Amino acid sequence: MVARVLLFVAAAMVVFTAATVAGVQVHHVVGDDRGWDPSTDVASWSSNRVFRVGDKIWFTYSSAQESLVELRSEEDFTSCDVTNPIKMYTDGLNTISLEGEGIRYFASGNTESCKNGLKMPVKIQPKEQKVAQNVVSMDVADGNVVSMDVADGPTLPSTSTNLNGLSYLLAIGLSICLLGL
Repeated sequence: MVARVLLFVAAAMVVFTAATVAGVQVHHVVGDDRGWDPSTDVASWSSNRVFRVGDKIWFTYSSAQESLVELRSEEDFTSCDVTNPIKMYTDGLNTISLEGEGIRYFASGNTESCKNGLKMPVKIQPKEQKVAQNVVSMDVADGNVVSMDVADGPTLPSTSTNLNGLSYLLAIGLSICLLGL
């Protein structure tokens, strides 16, 4: 009886975790610990990132020394023409939701910082497609086979922050099942 309950708890945790992971947003903190700063190599930071619809980008900077602008075109971005931005951010901490596919252009509101490389194009890709897979497990108590469909989670960039603590819960639950506690 205890084995059956533990198996059910483990299976429920797998399903719950998979359902949670399928809807995860990735939060990209630009420049990591250094933030949006002239000393940060944001081009290098962003080069291996995958930005998807639904993700969020966090910009942190000293509002006394820097600002952030979203530019209208690649031409404005390339030339660091920050005189007519789509939007200007000056709070020192800005979260920008990536709501549609395409390329968005972010740059320092300080032309000098922009020309020294404090700018970043963001290519936004579609949401990851989820594919259901069948998970099969054996009920230890009576030998019945239990089957359920679970959606695969998205493929996330390795250095992006995945805010999902349920995987730890899954590991603990599976450990309890394997130890027979």
